[in-house]
Amino acid sequence: MLKKKARHMAVAFMAGIMIFSLTAVPVQADSISEAEQRGKELQQQKEAAENEKNSLAGQLNQVISDMQEAEEKLTKKQDEIKKAQDELVQAQIQENDQYEAMKLRIKYMYENGNTSLLEILLSARSMGDLLNKAEYVQTISEYDRNMLEKYEQLTKEIEKKEQALKKEEEELKTLQNDLIAKRDSVNQLLAEKEVQISSLEQQIGENAAKLQQLIKEAEEAKRRQAEAEAARKAAAEAARRAAQAASSSGSSSSAGSSYVSGNGTLAYPVASPRITSGYGYRTAPTAGATSRHDGIDFGGATGTPIYASEAGTVVTASYNSARGNYVVVNHGNGIQTWYQHCSAVYVSAGQKVSRGQNIAAIGATGIVTGPHLHYEVHVNGTPVNPLSYL
Repeated sequence: MLKKKARHMAVAFMAGIMIFSLTAVPVQADSISEAEQRGKELQQQKEAAENEKNSLAGQLNQVISDMQEAEEKLTKKQDEIKKAQDELVQAQIQENDQYEAMKLRIKYMYENGNTSLLEILLSARSMGDLLNKAEYVQTISEYDRNMLEKYEQLTKEIEKKEQALKKEEEELKTLQNDLIAKRDSVNQLLAEKEVQISSLEQQIGENAAKLQQLIKEAEEAKRRQAEAEAARKAAAEAARRAAQAASSSGSSSSAGSSYVSGNGTLAYPVASPRITSGYGYRTAPTAGATSRHDGIDFGGATGTPIYASEAGTVVTASYNSARGNYVVVNHGNGIQTWYQHCSAVYVSAGQKVSRGQNIAAIGATGIVTGPHLHYEVHVNGTPVNPLSYL
């Protein structure tokens, strides 16, 4: 019966290990590869967006420069228009003054008739003087006409110049409005790029965190795989020893037996349950240890996996000078299991664990003579012989 039980335990345990070994690591590897590829793609998108942002920033600087230049040209053009308007007013005044002066002279000559002209000519004292006075009258008439034409031409040129300047002013205002619209458009595109880059940075951060978590899980899976392989070998060895013990003798010693059959409520906390110290009173093995042994000791090398005997909740994962690193799991119905002298603890208080979950590793912390697992079962707060439940 013992041999059959050992075989069944070994087969079931090794089957679970094989399934875990074949599937866990490749899935993690695929996930890591996908996360790395996603990270590269996001980084490329971010770099492209930053390049576009830099290009837009360059465009914005050029637009602002063009706007400043247009503003300067517009101000200069407006000054030129003001100057032309002042010149036009002055020319119109001169033209009007010349016109009024000419009208007065014509009126004077008309009102006085030829008498005045005759008097001017008869007053000449010689032929030369006569000719000079006649030429003077003609010169005055030509001067008025020439000056009037000159001022009329100047007025027309200034008006034409003013119209040309106003046209240029309108063109500059149109250019200025176009530049303002372009500036607003570029600013909008820049704002959109900022949002896009911020979103990509957030995605990159989230993907990096996910990648780190996947790497951590992959490393944990690899470690568990190695532990599972060691446990598989230990289970095979345990089954071999149990079969050998069952075939060679119908009895086994209480201190060194491989399996002792209890009610099966709890599973053994190690893959190869080699008991090195039983439950009850004993001679204290070292200074500081008690003669009352409230549990059983399982021998094993440092780092050997320790498994939860049943599903439950971790109530303690701590250190004690006597117990060393230890874990206490509450399984309900008043039953708790204690795991002491651990070299490493993989769970924390409040964490849910499943039956057979790797929660710690055998060690030699606390008061010990060597690496082993001190295992206790408490029922309603009182230590009991674990063999009655295994």
